[in-house]
Amino acid sequence: MAEIHTPFGRVYEDFEVGDVIKHWPGRTITAADDTIFSLLALNQHPLHIDAHYASQSQFGENLVNGTLVFSIAVGMTVNDISGAAIAMLEYENVKHLAPTFHGDTLYGHTKILDKRESKSKNDRGIVYVETVITNQREEDVMSYRRKLLIPKSEYAARPFTHKRK
Repeated sequence: MAEIHTPFGRVYEDFEVGDVIKHWPGRTITAADDTIFSLLALNQHPLHIDAHYASQSQFGENLVNGTLVFSIAVGMTVNDISGAAIAMLEYENVKHLAPTFHGDTLYGHTKILDKRESKSKNDRGIVYVETVITNQREEDVMSYRRKLLIPKSEYAARPFTHKRK
């Protein structure tokens, strides 16, 4: 029987500069998601948790906590971008481009901007990406860039072993 090793996520060689990876599925943010996250994060701004207050604001309704949008945005990319990562090295240029409201659905795509082999260890490389998050109306609501430390295929963790007959 041959063994088949399946790593979670992409290895360094799987990333090509210029590629755009679309993340699926989208994620609809509910009022409950926003309230729970805001309370857990100790962010009790009334725009997130008080519908009456928010109805009198310039937005006319509750806004989703921006760090929840960021957390979901990063989470949406795990299968495609960081599943095999050794480490997140840096987040930069996090931009809130438009408000997100309860009931909005987030979608994302990531462009591979650059990649280079590690200068200190030959078993890994650094991948530089930009992720853009849109809502169901195809409006950009967030963007951010980050650098990830990704193992090369020869050294990638292989947590699951399947035996082939």
